[in-house]
Amino acid sequence: MNIIRPQGRELDLLIVILPDNNGSLYGDLKRICETDLGLVSQCCLTKHVFKMSKQYLANVALKINVKVGGRNTVLVDALTRRIPLVSDRPTIIFGADVTHPHPGEDSSPSIAAVVASQDWPEVTKYAGLVSAQAHRQELIQDLFKVWQDPQRGTVTGGMIKELLISFKRATGQKPQRIIFYRDGVSEGQFYQVLLYELDAIRKACASLEPNYQPPVTFVVVQKRHHTRLFANNHNDQRTVDRSGNILPGTVVDSKICHPTEFDFYLCSHAGIQGTSRPAHYHVLWDENKFTADELQTLTNNLCYTYARCTRSVSIVPPAYYAHLAAFRARFYMEPDTSDSGSMASGARGPPQGGRNTRPFGNVAVRPLPALKENVKRVMFYC
Repeated sequence: MNIIRPQGRELDLLIVILPDNNGSLYGDLKRICETDLGLVSQCCLTKHVFKMSKQYLANVALKINVKVGGRNTVLVDALTRRIPLVSDRPTIIFGADVTHPHPGEDSSPSIAAVVASQDWPEVTKYAGLVSAQAHRQELIQDLFKVWQDPQRGTVTGGMIKELLISFKRATGQKPQRIIFYRDGVSEGQFYQVLLYELDAIRKACASLEPNYQPPVTFVVVQKRHHTRLFANNHNDQRTVDRSGNILPGTVVDSKICHPTEFDFYLCSHAGIQGTSRPAHYHVLWDENKFTADELQTLTNNLCYTYARCTRSVSIVPPAYYAHLAAFRARFYMEPDTSDSGSMASGARGPPQGGRNTRPFGNVAVRPLPALKENVKRVMFYC
């Protein structure tokens, strides 16, 4: 602590060079920095540091820049206000994901993460929040919460409300459109997730102002499927890239898609090795009245704004960031759950089916340690 606060000033960034076999050191370091000290850190491995390759240093610089509140890339269309249904009025883009513990870990909770864009019209900076919830529960429990406070009476909160408030603080205006990219939902749970989470978004908006109901577009992002796309003529160099894969930006939204619903396959990245796996986007709810072209173009363009590399990525960055944030939060609870007995009694709870009329109950899960305020505002998970 004495080293970290030189002459009473706060450190902006801690760069840590870790030994190559660091075991749990990385996780402990991130947990202490982000939940105890309120400090953003960048870790490097010794073997990479001594090589001093330009590409490695450039990649580390990309991550450091966004961790201290900068931005690496901005779309030209965003600067010239040409993105349909985003540039015309303040728009917040959410990404959400839930990561579950490995099979066999009966006691560990699932971790939900939600990120939301904090700048408009650029849409490149995302603040992130994480929370623990019942084991293998796919619906995100903490999107909207109501509880009784002895002093203040009924209090509302939750991840959506907090992110909407921080968007207003950062941009000076309320979001007038919401685009919600939800990762990790299987087809069998589409409508259960839509009903519960759309309702939570609506309640969070209404808790800010009585008649505040911005239109919502709810899109599920799927990477785990068995659809692969190939060029019609493999020998035509204009239709394949160097690895023989289809070109980045290829969209398929007919023939192999759902006959009545709004979904499409988008291969937004250039394949380097193996066969490219396109992402499948399924629009479950659309009050913003996107045309197919508008949503496909927006999604593809966003894939070029991913902060950790200079290429386009395979799934839309808000969903990617939510995945990274949920993965990071696993480190926050490791010390408490290492003795599997301590959590097992509370986390399992009663079986999910046939308890009472509510679809799921508040199963006791130990909450994650809270992120410090200055860490929440930047992209600490990158």
